[in-house]
Amino acid sequence: MRADFAQLPVLYSFRRCPYAMRARLALRSAGITVELREVVLKDKAPEFLAASPSATVPCLVLPGAPAIDESLDIMVWSLRQSDPEDLLDPPIGTLDDMLDLIAELDGPFKRSLDRYKYETRFSDADPVEERNKAGRFLEKLDALLKGRPWLFGDRPSLADLASLPFVRQFANVDREWFDGQDWPDLIGWLDRFLESRRFSAIMTRYPKWKAGDPTTLFAA
Repeated sequence: MRADFAQLPVLYSFRRCPYAMRARLALRSAGITVELREVVLKDKAPEFLAASPSATVPCLVLPGAPAIDESLDIMVWSLRQSDPEDLLDPPIGTLDDMLDLIAELDGPFKRSLDRYKYETRFSDADPVEERNKAGRFLEKLDALLKGRPWLFGDRPSLADLASLPFVRQFANVDREWFDGQDWPDLIGWLDRFLESRRFSAIMTRYPKWKAGDPTTLFAA
């Protein structure tokens, strides 16, 4: 039975990691079936460490090709194979506009998010100051969402799927505080995502993978 799946891409993933969520969202939108291997971050399988240059999830191992272990690269690769929702071609703006926004999220916003969420790891961090810094980026997203349901128009795009897992992570640090902010369009955008089939479909719980386990398929 395992031989039937030998040529499938392998995705090393971790359910709660927002980077891995990105990868799963894009693979599902693209309709690409992969073998999913759930990684436990405190006990990483040797096969995963051998496959991933960075030893971080997600990591997509392609038959006969180098592994892809950056979440945005996995998203773009997946959607270049198949993009039925036109996620790479937004109704408003361009792919470059989306990539610029994602770069801001992955850079300054993510730095402040980490220093807010994991304050004990950063002795020099003021969590309130970092929360406010991250909040300024969220104000920008809220402004983009004025009068439209998605960041770049009337349908989802790469920017939405790349951003939502991290906005979810930020909101979950203190959901009561988050809901009290004057970000009605942002909050509605996040809540629609959390209530969607798209989100529930990528959040199935899987046991830790180890060599010799039966193949677990992740598919659209």
